[in-house]
Amino acid sequence: MQEFVSYSEKETENFAKEFAKTLKAGDVVAFEGDLGAGKTAFVRGMAGGLDCSDSVCSPTFAIVNEYDGKIPVFHFDMYRIETLGELYSIGFFEYLERGGICAIEWSENIYSALPQNSIFVNIQRLSENERKITVREGKE
Repeated sequence: MQEFVSYSEKETENFAKEFAKTLKAGDVVAFEGDLGAGKTAFVRGMAGGLDCSDSVCSPTFAIVNEYDGKIPVFHFDMYRIETLGELYSIGFFEYLERGGICAIEWSENIYSALPQNSIFVNIQRLSENERKITVREGKE
């Protein structure tokens, strides 16, 4: 387990950029954290660390955004996903097989469908700008 305290959005992005160097094709990064905690900022840093040139934004209404880089990043927002059937309808399981990195916001909504070896990133808001970021491997 790894812990980091960030004091700004930029620090969160820089930490995520370094974290991205540890990722490989096929990894699933499952995010946990309240609304506005910094999940999208973390994905923006990750994508930068993987040389993705696309602009990273929350996939709230699209459900999934794709970013091209050294390894493609598939950025999901599972906030509105409630059933296994909905996961199938958005092609989630096919994305797991495409050889990119799946970055999943609101992963707790699909916990049972996540691979056992997923990497969990919990972002906890400590103050307006301060965040505690905890990275752990595997389901508990």
